[in-house]
Amino acid sequence: MCHKKIKLMADYKVKVLAVKNVTHNVHSFTIEKPKGFTYKPGQATDLSILKEKWEKEKRPFTFTSLPNGDTLEFTIKSYTDHDGVTNQLTNIKPGDSFEISDAWGAIEYKDEGVFLAGGAGVTPFIAILRDLYSQDKIGSNKLFFSNKTTKDIILKDEFKKMLGNNFINIISEENAKGFYHGRIDKEFLQKNIEDFKQPFYVCGPDAFMASILKALKELGAHPDSLVFEK
Repeated sequence: MCHKKIKLMADYKVKVLAVKNVTHNVHSFTIEKPKGFTYKPGQATDLSILKEKWEKEKRPFTFTSLPNGDTLEFTIKSYTDHDGVTNQLTNIKPGDSFEISDAWGAIEYKDEGVFLAGGAGVTPFIAILRDLYSQDKIGSNKLFFSNKTTKDIILKDEFKKMLGNNFINIISEENAKGFYHGRIDKEFLQKNIEDFKQPFYVCGPDAFMASILKALKELGAHPDSLVFEK
């Protein structure tokens, strides 16, 4: 997720308006937007399910809707190998309720650069790229997206529409035609990126982030150009 909990300022009870399948294990949830609620693309909230035994189980999730919309949206991967919050979310239906906090988070767009995402770590980048695309400011931004299989790629068609050939998929556990096979590592970065002075936006599992950030610094990226949730 790339998000770590920080100080909460307020809580809001919101109703679920719609649930939609995105991939085999990812759903989007459209919810009510509290009056006056604000956030920046890339930011997150602490969310809990307002059902018995789950009200106090808050978890960080990124807004994937645009800030000027009438509703809020989350795009969430469910881990069904244990009975946690994301597994419980597979049972959510319109009419159910969540509790969310004020928005927080340090992932924010600076300038054109390279987005590096591992699996569900792409979620903070969804609103950022949607916001840029809506303003016709997508520019030369690139997204390198690492997944285990092609069926795991979140919003593949939308990213392709927004980024064209600057949407590059890396698949680690299958040899799929038209996709890079392997992982995003130092060798991959050195081969596929020319300018290490531009901004880099990094999000994914902890091991993915640690590896990528270390490689970027070794390749000459300045620490101030690295955007991630610290």
